[in-house]
Amino acid sequence: MLKHRATIKDIARELNISPSTVSRALADRWDVNPETRRAVLEVAERLHYHPNPISLSLKQRQTMSIGVIVPEFFNSFFAEVITGIQEVMEPQGYHILISQSNEIAATELKNLLAMDAKMVDGIIISVTQDSESADFLTQLQEKRVPLVFFNRLCPEVEAPHVIFDDYKWAFNAVEHLIRQGYKRIAHLAGPKRLLLSQERERGYRNALQAHGVSAIEELVIPGGISIESGQKAAAELLKMHPRPDAVFAVNDPAAIGMMKTLQKAGIRIPDEIAFVGFSESQSALIIEPNLTSVAQPTFEMGRVAAKLLLEQIRNYSETIGPHQSISLQGKLNIRESSQRKDQMHIQ
Repeated sequence: MLKHRATIKDIARELNISPSTVSRALADRWDVNPETRRAVLEVAERLHYHPNPISLSLKQRQTMSIGVIVPEFFNSFFAEVITGIQEVMEPQGYHILISQSNEIAATELKNLLAMDAKMVDGIIISVTQDSESADFLTQLQEKRVPLVFFNRLCPEVEAPHVIFDDYKWAFNAVEHLIRQGYKRIAHLAGPKRLLLSQERERGYRNALQAHGVSAIEELVIPGGISIESGQKAAAELLKMHPRPDAVFAVNDPAAIGMMKTLQKAGIRIPDEIAFVGFSESQSALIIEPNLTSVAQPTFEMGRVAAKLLLEQIRNYSETIGPHQSISLQGKLNIRESSQRKDQMHIQ
């Protein structure tokens, strides 16, 4: 029994033939005697020979692996997207390499460098809130590495992407609060660099305008997308006089961070301040009262992103047409955090 991984040279030595003959026999070439081919296959099986995947990838210019880079795993959003990616890519024989950037721009760049070093066939990425990877992403495109963005884009880089209709569903979320009778609605805003933050704030402002509710700049509270950012923003809200009677948050973690801090300060939700979040995290059903939130089709987002990448891998030509932009729709799940007691029947 060989103590090392069997090679074509080991098979050739056993049969006293040339390595090139073994290679042709394994490839089922027409110019190999059937008896020789049969002998090669028997020895290959006995020695537990397997083709070297690195050598194959160099010959085929494919590694049959893709990279997926996400900002964080603190909530279920990105895990569900990855599940959708796996459903499409794994049956096609692709191995998926997953990296987490921890919302750190430098870590994101390191992850991209590692994916490039591993010669992945393509990359699916949702960028960090302060991404600095535009130049390197452009370099990857120049090297003809297929890219697909999902959920969060890099504005400086044109590539196929799948996003959520953030504007529409932010508008719907704020409209729900208005129809519940709330008048002084605050917005816990996300990082300015993120397109989704911009679109959700635009939806907030336009919903107020459409219903004749004045937009008060003091009520747009700079925040972030983490529980900690929501906790810090709560301190600013508590200083306001008069206080908002409702809050539309850029996402669930920020909403939950603010809710928990306000509750510790004695604020009753929704009696004194109502809340609507965004992204339908699992925590929305754990916190009390349960959080009204916009549900996004995370699994489908992963499937669509994977299909966009597959299309690029298979059809990457010298002349690339307009990049596909796909926008998905969702659902507003209304719960106790945003409903007035006298209007619980209104949906």
